[in-house]
Amino acid sequence: MTFTEQLRQENDDVFQKIFTHPFVDGIGRGDVPKDSIIHYVKADFEYLNAFMKIYALSMVKAKSRDDIRFFFDQIGFVLNDEVHPHHNFCDYVGVEYEALQSSSLPPTADHYIKHMMHHAQTGTIAEIYAALLPCPWTYLEIGQELLKTYKPTKSHPFYEWITFYADEEVERITLELRHRLDQEAQDVSQEQKQLIKEAFRKSCELEWKFWEMAYICETWPSEQEASRI
Repeated sequence: MTFTEQLRQENDDVFQKIFTHPFVDGIGRGDVPKDSIIHYVKADFEYLNAFMKIYALSMVKAKSRDDIRFFFDQIGFVLNDEVHPHHNFCDYVGVEYEALQSSSLPPTADHYIKHMMHHAQTGTIAEIYAALLPCPWTYLEIGQELLKTYKPTKSHPFYEWITFYADEEVERITLELRHRLDQEAQDVSQEQKQLIKEAFRKSCELEWKFWEMAYICETWPSEQEASRI
């Protein structure tokens, strides 16, 4: 069993919670509250901006030009390709994508970004891989699960979203990150392996919380108080 296979096995409980979350299952059913989708896109746009910056910070700790090229290519994928599932959601709610940009981050998204930034700034390259990996890996498996369970046709409102994340390109990125983490984990101490496992686990849990954040339209307490006035 490889190190990342072990990580996947140890965190299957969180993966299953993600698959059965009402937002995720709603994507498969083609029925998600529009307010939740809007909240998701607003937060995910800013999250992906931060994800690109974390890739850029990771270049500083790259050990080779191959590492630098990998991070550079991932920035391009997020910047140019991951807008497509956002557009699918925006079309569903009937809101222009530009109208959902430059929003403040809800608490969970803010926490998730700072968690990854912490490892990018203070951790090893292995910790960075571990903190980043749950994002593409969970989305890949969400896409595959929804494709298998619901067998959406092109008339499905979220067909583009589902097929994007079930696509071989997301699988390629996931496998590449896994391969790089497996290589790095071969030569680290048990103490360092525990730090890697904790980084991966927290990112998995924050992926689940991100769906919950969007579904309940999570806001900061001060914003909740302001809305009551």
